[in-house]
Amino acid sequence: MKEWETKVRARLSTILEKRNVMIIKIELETLATELQWRVQMRAHYPRAIPENRNKLAEELRKADAVVLTYACDDPVTLDRLSTFWLPELRRLEVKVPVIVVGCKLDLRDDQQPVSLEQVMSPIMQQFREIETCIECSALNLIQVPEVFYYAQKAVLHPTGPLFDQETQTLKPRCVRALKRIFILCDHDRDGALSDAELNDFQVKCFNAPLQPSEIVGVKRVVQEKLPEGVNSRGLTLTGFLFLHALFIEKGRLETTWTVLRKFGYNNDLKLRDDLLPVPIKRNPDQSVELTNEAVEFLRGIFCLFDIDGDAALRSLELDDLFSTAPESPWGEAPYKDAAPKTALDGLSLDGFLSLWALMTLLDPARSLANLIYIGYTGDPASAIRVTRKRRIDRKKQQSERNAFQCFIFGPKNAGKSAILHSFIGRPFSEIYTSTTNECFAVNVIDPLGGSKKTLVLREIPEGGVRNLLSNKESLAACDIAVFVYDSSDESSWKRATELLVDVASHGEASGFEVPCLIVAAKDDLDPYPTAIQDSTRVSHDMGIEAPIPVSMKLGDYNSIYRRIVTAAEHPHLSIPETEAGRNRKHYHQLVNRSLMFVSVGAAVALVGLAAYRVYASRKNTST
Repeated sequence: MKEWETKVRARLSTILEKRNVMIIKIELETLATELQWRVQMRAHYPRAIPENRNKLAEELRKADAVVLTYACDDPVTLDRLSTFWLPELRRLEVKVPVIVVGCKLDLRDDQQPVSLEQVMSPIMQQFREIETCIECSALNLIQVPEVFYYAQKAVLHPTGPLFDQETQTLKPRCVRALKRIFILCDHDRDGALSDAELNDFQVKCFNAPLQPSEIVGVKRVVQEKLPEGVNSRGLTLTGFLFLHALFIEKGRLETTWTVLRKFGYNNDLKLRDDLLPVPIKRNPDQSVELTNEAVEFLRGIFCLFDIDGDAALRSLELDDLFSTAPESPWGEAPYKDAAPKTALDGLSLDGFLSLWALMTLLDPARSLANLIYIGYTGDPASAIRVTRKRRIDRKKQQSERNAFQCFIFGPKNAGKSAILHSFIGRPFSEIYTSTTNECFAVNVIDPLGGSKKTLVLREIPEGGVRNLLSNKESLAACDIAVFVYDSSDESSWKRATELLVDVASHGEASGFEVPCLIVAAKDDLDPYPTAIQDSTRVSHDMGIEAPIPVSMKLGDYNSIYRRIVTAAEHPHLSIPETEAGRNRKHYHQLVNRSLMFVSVGAAVALVGLAAYRVYASRKNTST
């Protein structure tokens, strides 16, 4: 304390030395506020001074539950919970259950009975993190064991993930998990749990069968409260969910948690890591794809959830499909609006499979997890395959991949976004909007004389190119790069060629060289004067195709998407060569040639030495 007082005196002396009265006033007021805060902190919690606050926060982060106490005979201590401690826990972002305990129950005035529910209800309404409230007396050993029981229960069987106290309903993620469990237990897929299925469920979760009278009793309770919870085939999903809500309302959270944990769910209501596939090992230039077995499963799922039979999944049908996953995986970027939609804003089969291919390419673990959530029961290893290295593809002059990722580079207002929008069937827009974040578009391409391929277009904003190329392996995931420029703007062409050289140089230096194409966008406009000469010179110097003219506005795509896939299928072609790359290659050739000459010379010398030794040996023998 003396050290802190010394600091205050020194600070006060510094303030008073200043000549500006207004500055002195402001700094004195600031110091007074800090002193007042410190006094309050010491009143609430003597050790919660600044030098110990970090230690307090560190210890609280280790906690599985927090027990806050107040004195039953001192109302001021109860006020401090809501005015200091509970807000402080929120400020420190402590995300664990809180148990509020009224101590010294033996000292409370019995002449003025107080209802615990009446006292705590307003506080619990304000602070939903409070799991339980209880009173006890350590002196008389009243309800002391119960304090620790409820603290332990709050950790093992928390209410928060399952139930919304305000609406008195199951939380969405809890409903999704229980729905998946219901479907897994509905072996005959008739939408209800028969008596036999209910009994199997009971044995699996609680290791004890249900007696016929108990099954009748369960269904009677549900039917009395919720008639649609039971039908002629058994307990419906609605009834199943109602039962669990009833268990929770009656404080029997352990029942629902036992069911969830038996089916592999953790406290976040996601499947435990040990039930999901291990991280997929692969080299930077290898990608992950769904196998034919997984694709056939997804085709079946698509047909199953296409309730109206219009060959498309609309929003409600797609929500229903993912209703057994913790959340829909395609609600946000990069998946949202990345695939083509039908005229009625539905997702076609090709669009559906394209999004799965995109998710498998970008996040294989998430893709596999969602396959399991929606009902894939096969070995996860049978659902995916790791492609061979792109370096091997180049050597074999053929790629065996089914999904290609294309990076789209280009300056601002070159027409990159228009190419992505046209790819997934969006109408052309005259309104220009600058792209600041990476965007994706994915669709199925049917190349001439080959099987269908999935093409992923990934737009790289001009401002993000430097950051992308700062990573040595950034081009490892790229199967082909496309450079777009405005064919009517010479400055756009120059910037596109600069980007081409940057990317080609990065590929040569990192060993992850990629095929490249140049696209002359806005072909409906007049080209700038020297466009043909410039494009011919650059394409000739770098050894790649001449720019491909397109006009998204007129719908003249010039088979650009098919040409991208064809170039990606033959990764040894269309690889640009920079001057630095040629010099490097020439240098290596000279070194190799020199080494060859040295090796030949050394070999000749060795042969000559051996011949001389033989000659000398024979001469000595004859002598």
